[in-house]
Amino acid sequence: MSAAASWANTAKATLWPAIVRTDWDGAATFGAPVLIACDYLSEAKVVRDAKGDEFTAALSVFTEHAAGKVGDMLALGDHSSSPSPVAAARLVRVVERFADTFNRVADDFTLITA
Repeated sequence: MSAAASWANTAKATLWPAIVRTDWDGAATFGAPVLIACDYLSEAKVVRDAKGDEFTAALSVFTEHAAGKVGDMLALGDHSSSPSPVAAARLVRVVERFADTFNRVADDFTLITA
């Protein structure tokens, strides 16, 4: 973790990585939960996903965790003991990547949920 991230990313969030989503019924299977260091912002704003569809973003999570992807489930707090997404988990719709401006150690990511 970069020096800047170590003082900024003091909150925790749990990410359940999407493994597969069936075309038949849309059901998703998720991997084991991953606890990530983060910071977050809750604001209602209109965002476009990679398909160009507009949605109202509910939560933006800022992290150096590079493995987050569209389709994952994300919840604030430590829910790492829950093998499947908790009721408060939200679907990651957009992943943005930013350069590590100061140290060039690890890029920064924003995971935006609906």
